[in-house]
Amino acid sequence: MWQRGGVDGSPADVDLALVGGGGAASLVLAALHRRGVSGLRIAVVDPVHKRGQDRTWAFWGTPGNDLDPMLSASWSRADVVTPAGRRVLSLAPLRYAMLRSAPVYDRAAEAEAQLGAVRIGAAAGAVDDDGHRVTVRDPDGRPLVRAGWVLDSRPRPPARPGRTSWLQHFRGWWVEADAPTFDPDRAVLMDFRTPQPARGVSFGYVLPVSDRYALVEYTEFSPALLTDPGYDAALRGYLDLLGLDPATLRVREVEHGVIPMTDGPFVARPSPRVVRLGTAGGATRPSTGFTFAAMHRQAEQVAAALAAGRPPVPRAAYPRRHLWMDAVALRALDRGHVGGVEFFDRLFDRNPAERVLRFLDGVTSPAEDLAVMRSSPLLPMTGAVLGDAVGRLRARVRRPS
Repeated sequence: MWQRGGVDGSPADVDLALVGGGGAASLVLAALHRRGVSGLRIAVVDPVHKRGQDRTWAFWGTPGNDLDPMLSASWSRADVVTPAGRRVLSLAPLRYAMLRSAPVYDRAAEAEAQLGAVRIGAAAGAVDDDGHRVTVRDPDGRPLVRAGWVLDSRPRPPARPGRTSWLQHFRGWWVEADAPTFDPDRAVLMDFRTPQPARGVSFGYVLPVSDRYALVEYTEFSPALLTDPGYDAALRGYLDLLGLDPATLRVREVEHGVIPMTDGPFVARPSPRVVRLGTAGGATRPSTGFTFAAMHRQAEQVAAALAAGRPPVPRAAYPRRHLWMDAVALRALDRGHVGGVEFFDRLFDRNPAERVLRFLDGVTSPAEDLAVMRSSPLLPMTGAVLGDAVGRLRARVRRPS
């Protein structure tokens, strides 16, 4: 049901309002429907009803969950490539998976209808929480909806600038070949043979869905974006590294994205009845920019809480010790204490692939975290730890009381 506010023009009154209708909200709607949540008045506030293929999520996890029927492809083996050679990783018991947006949006639309949710086709502005009810207003201040709880997934910057602020930025081409060209049984997770930026790290990767069709992408972790011609030149260069002639490939789709990598804090619960999800809620891993797995966990935790009659407040996306480790790693990379290729190569060389992937998802134990830390270059990382401690102390001194 699509409307601007209540049926009489007044603000809709609901139990739960989802502000932003992208991936995070879509996962919440699907999880609520799958758990059989009923009797909950729900509104979705977004001027755009997301449909079709507008992004691709790649993530790792254990097979056998609700995402399986929607996957475009998955792989139990993946390559990490450096100028020194190729490492083939066995990911078992995990798998690397590709999920395109269209089936996620389709499932969310079905869930939305089954849940009887109201869709409010307007942009949201301020969100006012009086501790009992929350009013979502449009950009001009007019009330759109009043809710018992608000889940806000709109992108926003951290509460204060980080000591280190990078970006994961990328461009990918969905390419089709006339003859068998790709190995559909193996993904290329990170290929560091790409020319490295002066400050940062770059890599290519290949996600094949068949022997003739694949997503080929160029990614950088660095402080600044490239120009459009810069991304295209980097992609052409990566195709050349793969031994592929762009003239023999057809580019069917283009994907582009920018994701924050920062140790700046994201406030997941800015007021008593407002909860932020997705990047705004801390789901983006600062050291890599990966987001989807934590976003999916948030949705499952929200749905489980509501099904049990509890407040829809998910756990922190990552343990505090992981956020500290990410801050140290970002500092080490940013200040040139350690090279990006060396850092990631040692990570995969000195740890089982499963441990590395679970660490990047924030689900490793303290003992496993210590093993990961020991695989890092000792002296450079020690310098980064000391620098991070000094930076935190200076930030506290400067912060107004």
